[in-house]
Amino acid sequence: MAARRRHWRLYALGGGLGHLTRAAALARAAVARGHAVEVLTNSPFAPGLPLESWLGPGATVHRVDARLDKAATVAAVGAWLAGSTPDVLVVDTFPRGLAGELVALLPTVRAPRVLVHRDLNPVYVERFDVAHAVDAFDLLVVPGEDAPFAHHPRAVRTAPWLLLDADALVSREEARRQLGMEDGDARPVVAVMGCGRPEEVAEAGETADRLRVSLGERAAVGWLVPTAHASGQAVWPALAVMRGVDVLVGAGGYNTVQEARATGTPLVAWARPRLYDRQALRLREAERVGDAAQLEAKVALLLQEGTRARPAAWVNGVHAAVEAIERVARQAGA
Repeated sequence: MAARRRHWRLYALGGGLGHLTRAAALARAAVARGHAVEVLTNSPFAPGLPLESWLGPGATVHRVDARLDKAATVAAVGAWLAGSTPDVLVVDTFPRGLAGELVALLPTVRAPRVLVHRDLNPVYVERFDVAHAVDAFDLLVVPGEDAPFAHHPRAVRTAPWLLLDADALVSREEARRQLGMEDGDARPVVAVMGCGRPEEVAEAGETADRLRVSLGERAAVGWLVPTAHASGQAVWPALAVMRGVDVLVGAGGYNTVQEARATGTPLVAWARPRLYDRQALRLREAERVGDAAQLEAKVALLLQEGTRARPAAWVNGVHAAVEAIERVARQAGA
């Protein structure tokens, strides 16, 4: 157990669902250790997710409207940081802040600062002198993938972070029921993940429609979305039902890929263009597709290969990350 209850603040600004998912994984593990955790997010999905109840007692989520302009978002970050002094401040991915605002704000935070350090586009790293920004942090936690400053003297590597440990997933039978499969229906399940930018969510729905046509009765195809949608099936966290998925279709974002790898779920994915994240590097050649025809062919081939053995457990790096952050807080005398 933690030496004593501490107040953590987690900065998780960024589009889509990835930053919030990593922050939620860390927050849930920290809350389970007895800490009080505040999460700041501007994910467009955040308003529709039951984050507080899922994270547990001691968690607070501050939702910044994703539609705010840069100035209003920066003001919201400043107000959040000025609210009270935390024992630990954790920043996901962007050491300068999403809009560069942390360069001026971090010196006002009288608490240990922790960076969740992931791969970043080298153009961004060089242009904005990220090496200098990284030095403002007392600890860099590298969650399962290489990163520009992974060899920094204050860096600690962990296994990839996941929202859930293996024992929190439902059984394959229950997962299939939650995915809409009736008992006695033996068809494999193809799940198309709809998250990311709004246009990518819509594109996922179109992909699901095409797969239903091309696969016919060979598989049941579901379009999974994290929050309520007119046509998609709202499932969050999708990891909870991954044992019921035979083929996962999505993008090469951190969380989708790590969840597929941990659960042994065959993955077919687009490498989406991002300003900072390099999805093409994360995906293996066998997973990556470049067009709809290639996607349909790879899904069909995976279904032909049939059910494969899946791991029963995995190492969830959030627990080692929590322990590393606790050590920094103790050393700082917080």
